[in-house]
Amino acid sequence: MSRKAAKFCRESRTIRTSLVLPPDTNNYGTMFGGRVMFHIDDIAAIAATRHARTSVVTASTDSVDFLNPIRNGQTVCLEAFASWAHRTSVEVFVKVVAEDMLSGERTVCATSFLTFVALDINGEKQMVPEVIPETELEKFLFAGAPERARERLAKREQSKDLAERFGAGSLWHQHP
Repeated sequence: MSRKAAKFCRESRTIRTSLVLPPDTNNYGTMFGGRVMFHIDDIAAIAATRHARTSVVTASTDSVDFLNPIRNGQTVCLEAFASWAHRTSVEVFVKVVAEDMLSGERTVCATSFLTFVALDINGEKQMVPEVIPETELEKFLFAGAPERARERLAKREQSKDLAERFGAGSLWHQHP
């Protein structure tokens, strides 16, 4: 398994804007968190695929903190790019911005990091290109990536422990 040539962050940059309509919102007129998370995962997968140029699957989503609401009638704009890569995984940074179309006011509503694993047609892991940061923001995100990766691995071990403790039995029935 050989590594592909390194790529700049900008080569994976993906931007999507959508109008927020009533079916996207809750009874407060703000966008459903699950809908925002869908958009985050979707755009991040596109950016990861652009970087790896092979199929990818979501391995992890770091916390998504909803910093500001996204309201009915606004647009939601997501920007994503590969911020770091390990042997077979790609870390993607996503920024979510709401825009009031009449005033032009923009607000950052969420940020997140997602990790994807690159796979071939048989489901075998594939090497991914290294990431080359250029801007100050890209360099900042790149520098913090190894620590985030260590934190993800530790959290994954905790999740495995919880899964083992709870098992696959019914969670909605009380056990003595």
